[in-house]
Amino acid sequence: MTTKAQPAQAGTPPLAVRVAEASPDIDHLKLAVDVQKPPRIGPSECLIEVAAAGVNPSDVKATLGLMPHAIWPRTPGRDYGGIVREGPSELVGKEVWGGGGELGIRRDGTHARWLVLDRAAVREKPSTLTLDEAGAIGVPFITAFEGLRDAGGVQAGEVVLVLGGNGKVGQAAIQIATMRGAHVFAVERHKQPFVGHANGPVDMIDASTIDLAAHVRDQTNGHGADIVYNTVGDPYFAKANEAMAIKGRQIFISTFERSVPFDIFSFYRGRHKYIGIDTLALDSEDGAHILDELKPGFESGALKPFPVNPDACMPLEGAAHAYRSVLKGSRDRVLLKPHA
Repeated sequence: MTTKAQPAQAGTPPLAVRVAEASPDIDHLKLAVDVQKPPRIGPSECLIEVAAAGVNPSDVKATLGLMPHAIWPRTPGRDYGGIVREGPSELVGKEVWGGGGELGIRRDGTHARWLVLDRAAVREKPSTLTLDEAGAIGVPFITAFEGLRDAGGVQAGEVVLVLGGNGKVGQAAIQIATMRGAHVFAVERHKQPFVGHANGPVDMIDASTIDLAAHVRDQTNGHGADIVYNTVGDPYFAKANEAMAIKGRQIFISTFERSVPFDIFSFYRGRHKYIGIDTLALDSEDGAHILDELKPGFESGALKPFPVNPDACMPLEGAAHAYRSVLKGSRDRVLLKPHA
């Protein structure tokens, strides 16, 4: 049975960010903010009023024409926290969260007032999170979880090395790994403390002054890293391989250069495994199942949302500024808020 609830701020015109063609560069984004026509939903769909939507690097890269599967025109955005306004009666009025690789790429996404999703992809958010916090979870935590799961999961006592530890995916991976009882090392290009939440100690390595492979082996009595979560790609590829334990697994989600020197002998002698993660291949229903796995951690407090800085929360009209902030390396989790 489909039911309806009264939308918040019903008199405010609903808006959506629109991209009709690839932008030439980050300083010349071709974005429009248009009035959004009220969507119609099918019998198995939900109409979600978006309260907050995270801005991810992939959202911005899609506006630059760097995503081969992107359709034109479209509304960007992969993550959201919001309220179900129409749909199955058991969900109407519920606060929900989510994220999907098809959103904002192969179909209209979350940088808008209204979002339509199949009921199978819609989940109630943890009561411990605000809608802003819920809208900031998606891609980083989904990516971190999927990578660690594909690597066989994290076992208590394993050594996990996270390259790019203060990035959003890095922080999420560290939260999950420490929650599972791993011994965690993290790497950044320069000396800095770990800025995120963790459930145990995080040994931060300054790659500008410390040989990361030697340090990890020295601190683990020569064992090395059982899992390397490489969020950066080629800059750390060679050293990450040196740091891997026998039967070590290395996860890749990004890179600058596509080709790297590869020592086949060390690879098979080390019995290593490489895992590639492309969350654009995970749709909203896949994301919902991953969030089901993560939800107990957020409810218990073992997992924490990213801090929401009010200065990094922007209205849809500020989308161009938000996108530039993300691609230029903002440390904040940038959010778009349709009602701001």
